[in-house]
Amino acid sequence: MLWLIVLLVAVAIVYLAARYSRFRNRAELVLSIAVALGLSIAFVIWLSERGNQQPPAPEPTRPAGLTTKDVALEGVSFERNQSERSYRVRGTVRNSSALALEYFRLTVTLEDCPGGACERIGDDTALILVRVPGGQSRPFETFLTFPFRDGEAPTAPKWTYEVSQVRGAATR
Repeated sequence: MLWLIVLLVAVAIVYLAARYSRFRNRAELVLSIAVALGLSIAFVIWLSERGNQQPPAPEPTRPAGLTTKDVALEGVSFERNQSERSYRVRGTVRNSSALALEYFRLTVTLEDCPGGACERIGDDTALILVRVPGGQSRPFETFLTFPFRDGEAPTAPKWTYEVSQVRGAATR
């Protein structure tokens, strides 16, 4: 609404300056005063609104979240899939927290260790969507792919795995 009034005043000043030569001499002074007055009013409004802002309310404290230490993997097995570079991973995830587990990320490192000398082949991370209520276990299954050439599959694979991220929610 205020902008409409300002616009009408500006149009009236331009019209009067174009129509009357005596007003044209004073139009520059009138416009300068109007702009200065408008800027002053805008500054006062900005200061008053800035002073009225209240600090944000603190968030209610939530129970401690689920951590990777609350999730344990049991009976994890790796078996070659149809593709030479792909492996099927199966196991059981146990949730020792009171919160329900919604998903976790499993990070696996594959090494080839023929004769005890290990050579790292690569890593892969899988997002495993499995809902496990607090204090319970559920089976999981996923697939991983590793970067080695066809025909050069590991002869003595060594698997290292960890839960790298978890997401939990309060049970309803």
